[in-house]
Amino acid sequence: MIKNLVIVESPAKAKTIEGYLGKDFVVKSSFGHVRDLPKGNNAIDVEHGFKPTYVVSSDKKEVVSQLRKLAKEAEMVWLASDDDREGEAISWHLTEALNLNDQKTRRIVFREITKNAILNAISTPRGIDMDLVNAQQARRILDRLVGFELSPVLWKKIKTGLSAGRVQSVAVRLVVEREREIERFNAESSFRITANFDVEGRTLEAELPSKFKTEEEAQAFLQACIGADYTIENLEKKPLKRSPAPPFTTSTLQQEASRKLYFSVAQTMTVAQRLYEAGKISYMRTDSVNLSDEAIQGATREIQSSFGEKFVKTRRFKTKSASAQEAHEAIRPTDFSQMVASSDRNEQRLYELIWKRAIASQMADAEIEKTTVTIGVSTQPEQKLQATGEVIKFEGFLKVYIESKDDDEDGADEDVKGMLPPLRIGQQINLRQMLATQRFTRPAARYTEASLVKKLEEMGIGRPSTYAPTISTIQKRGYVEKDTREGKERSYKVLTLKDGSVDSQTKTEITGAEKAKLFPTDMAMVVNDFLVDHFPNVIDYSFTARVEAEFDEIAQGQKEWENMLDQFYQKFHQRIESSENISRADVSGARELGTDPATGKTIIAKLGRFGPYVQLGEENEETGEKPVYASLRKGQFIETITLEDALELFKLPRVVGAYEDKDMTAAIGRFGPYIRHNSKFYSLPKHLDPLQVTEQEAIELIEAKRKADAEKLIKSFPENEEVQVLNGRYGPYIVVGKKNVKIPKGKEPAELTLQECLDLAEATPEKKGRGGFKKAAAADKAEKKPAAKKPAAKGKTAAKATTKKAPAKKKPASK
Repeated sequence: MIKNLVIVESPAKAKTIEGYLGKDFVVKSSFGHVRDLPKGNNAIDVEHGFKPTYVVSSDKKEVVSQLRKLAKEAEMVWLASDDDREGEAISWHLTEALNLNDQKTRRIVFREITKNAILNAISTPRGIDMDLVNAQQARRILDRLVGFELSPVLWKKIKTGLSAGRVQSVAVRLVVEREREIERFNAESSFRITANFDVEGRTLEAELPSKFKTEEEAQAFLQACIGADYTIENLEKKPLKRSPAPPFTTSTLQQEASRKLYFSVAQTMTVAQRLYEAGKISYMRTDSVNLSDEAIQGATREIQSSFGEKFVKTRRFKTKSASAQEAHEAIRPTDFSQMVASSDRNEQRLYELIWKRAIASQMADAEIEKTTVTIGVSTQPEQKLQATGEVIKFEGFLKVYIESKDDDEDGADEDVKGMLPPLRIGQQINLRQMLATQRFTRPAARYTEASLVKKLEEMGIGRPSTYAPTISTIQKRGYVEKDTREGKERSYKVLTLKDGSVDSQTKTEITGAEKAKLFPTDMAMVVNDFLVDHFPNVIDYSFTARVEAEFDEIAQGQKEWENMLDQFYQKFHQRIESSENISRADVSGARELGTDPATGKTIIAKLGRFGPYVQLGEENEETGEKPVYASLRKGQFIETITLEDALELFKLPRVVGAYEDKDMTAAIGRFGPYIRHNSKFYSLPKHLDPLQVTEQEAIELIEAKRKADAEKLIKSFPENEEVQVLNGRYGPYIVVGKKNVKIPKGKEPAELTLQECLDLAEATPEKKGRGGFKKAAAADKAEKKPAAKKPAAKGKTAAKATTKKAPAKKKPASK
C-alpha cells in the first residue's frame, strides 16, 4: 500500500523532489499532458457550447495505466504540476483520466524545487482552480478552431500543407511588415564632424552636436576652421545615478541570453527548464519582476558577504504590464550563496546570468560624475564642439552586471565612457585633426528571435508559456528563416583637416550585414497578405491582444469561457464561409516583370511547390514548347525582384569549364548553389557566386571535397558499394544504403567485415521519420547532391518537355 503518491510533470523534477520527501512518498511523472483534443473535426462540439472531447494520447496510455494503478493503491494523491494555467490543466486532466476521488486528492503548487518550498506546498494544499483550467481550455479550443478551419482555406487558395494560427500568424505579420519597411527605406546621408585635440600629451575627442546635410556644407565648415584657435569655454560636472534592471522575466531572460550568450529562444527555455527541475532556479515561465521576502534576504546576505554593506539597496519591482498573469516571482536562484549550479557549460552560463541579474537588482545605484566640455572655435563663434567623459565615483551594481541592448536601441552594450584629461576654463588646446565623415541613416533592424518576443510582449500578444513555441513554429512552418547574410559594399566620403589643409578621400564599408536575424519567406508574404485582406480580425494586433486579455479575465473568474468563444467564433466562421468566393489566381502573389529582350517572351515571378521562381514564356500545347524556369536566390522576393535580376537567373545553369574531360556546371538547386561534375554535386560556399565562379575555383572545390571524403572513409567493400564504414562528427559509423548504423563498443571499425556490417544493419530498426527529421537529413545530403526540384507551373509540377509528371529530383530547366 502506497501512503502518498505525488505526480509531477517531468522525470527530472520527480527525481529532485523524491530526495526532499521521506519514505512515505512515491513521486512519479506524467511526462506532461496526458490528454488532448483528438485529430479530426469531432474534437469540439460547436453547437453545444464548444464542448471539447479529450482522449488519452496514444504515447501516454501506458503512463496513465501505471498512474491509475498506483493512485488506486495510494491513501492520498498529490497533484504537483506547474503553477500556471498549463500546469493547472494537466492536474485537471490527470483527475479525469485517473478517475481520482476528490476526498483523497490534493493540488499543491510551488515556484521553486527546494525542500522548504515542497514541504510548504504539502502543508498548504488546495483544490483544482477551474478558472485557470477554463482559461487554458479556451486558448486550446480557440486555437484549434482557428487552425482547423483556416488552414484548409490556405490549402485551397494558396498551397497544400500550409498552416495558420492566432498568434503565429501575427508574429509572421510583424516580420513581413518589418522586411517591407526595410525594403522601402531610402538611406539619407549627412556629415558628422569629429575632432582630436592634444592636451598635455593626452587625447581629447570632441564632436559637433549638429550634422551637415551636404558635402559642401561640411567642406565649408572645415575650411573655416583652418588657423582657428580652440578654447575650453565651459566645464559642466553633473552627478548621475544609474539603477539596475529588475530580475528576469521569461521574455527578458530570452532577450539577454540571446544578446550575451547567443542562445536561441528555445534553447534558453530548455536550459532554464533543466535548472528549474534540478532545484537551482525559480519557475522560468513568469511575467512578474517581484522577489519574495526570503529571496531579497538571501540576496542581501550574499551582497553583504561578497561586497560589503554599502553595496546593498533592497528594491521591490512592480510589473508594468497590466495583463501580467501568474504574478508570483521573477526568475532567480533558489540559493544566492551558490555560484556553481551545474557542470554543463550552458546551464552554468545561464545560471550565472540569472544570478548576476537578480543580485544586481538588490544592489546600490552606481554613482557617476559626468563632465560635459564646451569647446569654442575662434573663426566660428556660433558653432561649439562638445566632449563628454564619465568617472565612476561608486560602482554599486555595475560591479556585478551591465544590461545589454538590442542593436536598434540607443546605447547598445552601453558602458561607462572614458575619463577626460585635466582641463580648465579658458585653456587653449591644439587641434591634431578634424574629420567630416559621411554617415547614412539606417532602417529599423530586422528582428532577432528575442527582439520579436519583446515586441509581442509589448503588444500584449502571447504569454510567457507561448513565446518560445511561437518562435519555433513560424520557423518550422517555413514562414520565417533565421539567417546570417553578408552585407554590400558602399562608398562614403571622409574630409580631413590636418596641418592647415583639407583633403578628401573616398572609402568603402560593408553595410547591411545581418547575423542570426529573422527573414520572411515569399510564402510568408503571400499568406500574410491573404490573411490581412480576408481575415483581418485573426491577424489584427489589437484584436489578438484583446483575446489574450479575455483569457486573463477567464482565469480570474470574470468571464465565461463559452461566451468568449461564441463571440469570437460567429464572426470568424462567417469569414471562413465567405472565403469560398475568393479566386485562387488573386492570391498567388504572381508578378509580371516584363519582356525578355532576346526572345520577346514574358517573364513572370511566381510562388511554386518548391519555393519562389521566375518563368520565361508560357506552355504551347501545339508546338510542345515549354516555359523556362529559374529559382530565386536567397534574399530575393517575388514582390521586389526586377527584370534585370530575373534575366541574370536565366543565365544558370552555366558551364564553368572542364575537368577530367567532363563539364563543370554551376546552378542553383533546392538546397542552394552548387557545381555538378560527372553526375556528382558539390555545394558552393557562401563566398562563391554561381554566376561568377571560375574554372580554377570549381576544380579546387571538387578536389577539396574528394580529399575530405577520402579522409572520412575508413573502409569500403568493392563487392557491395552500398556498405561503407565512415568517420562522422560523433565518431565512426556504418552506412548501408540510406541507413546509418551504430558500431557497438569493443568493435574496431577498420576490422569490420562486410557480413558484420550487414548483420548490424539488419538488427538496427528503421527510423520512423517525421517531417523535421527528413528535412534535416535532406539538408545534410545537400553537400553531396543539392538536387533542385522544378517549381510548380500552372497548377502542375514543371517537368521536361517529354514528361507530364516530374521525377523525384530534377533541376529547374534553363535557357
